[in-house]
Amino acid sequence: MHVLILGGTTEGRRLAEILYAAGTRVTSSLAGRVASPRMPPGEVRVGGFGGAEGLARWLREHQVDAVIDATHPFAGTISFNAAGAAAEAHVPLLALRRPSWAPVQGDDWHPVASLAEAAKTVPALGGRVFLTTGRMGLAAFAHLDGPWFLLRSVDAPEAPCPPRTEVLLDRGPFTLDGERELLRRHRIDVLVTKDSGGSATAPKLTAAREARIPVIVVRRPPVPAGVPQVATPEDAATWLESYSG
Repeated sequence: MHVLILGGTTEGRRLAEILYAAGTRVTSSLAGRVASPRMPPGEVRVGGFGGAEGLARWLREHQVDAVIDATHPFAGTISFNAAGAAAEAHVPLLALRRPSWAPVQGDDWHPVASLAEAAKTVPALGGRVFLTTGRMGLAAFAHLDGPWFLLRSVDAPEAPCPPRTEVLLDRGPFTLDGERELLRRHRIDVLVTKDSGGSATAPKLTAAREARIPVIVVRRPPVPAGVPQVATPEDAATWLESYSG
């Protein structure tokens, strides 16, 4: 059985580990947006496929038996391409999606639909911003010359960036104590994040709640309808066992 994992996430790497250990042929596809990604076991390819048609062609040429979409919740385009390609190539598709974050008592969340809407919301909430949306999409904030931004990302950002920006290069998982200290040291008064879900970057939400800091949360983009979905790599492996059995 040959399984293609559209990965680049913690869940995708974990699924590759499970399948590889079980003797399954697994190919992980990474988008190539991170300079030094954590490589999963098995075969790895980097870069795009050329849309849904290109992916369908790749699935046929490499005799793929199943596709697992384990991409980041905000990598919306590839999910729709995967749905189209799987249907065209007659290959079963499963989505491995980490659950969304949910506010709890004490949270001061401000949900928005896009990075542009987040940028419009920032000035009314604070002047020292912890921006954790990654290096992609910074142009949405580039016109804000009043607030000071602490931008955390895995790789260095490219212009345009807000004029008052300090860059912190770091990769999760992050600890609660570390996030508390970061907010205190930089006198952060507003946090901007995407609803990425998962535990690796969730401590910042707890730290913000404790410090009574408002959080601007960018909602997830829509996903293809009709694609079966699971929440954990273990559930994805079980789905594959049922399919192959």
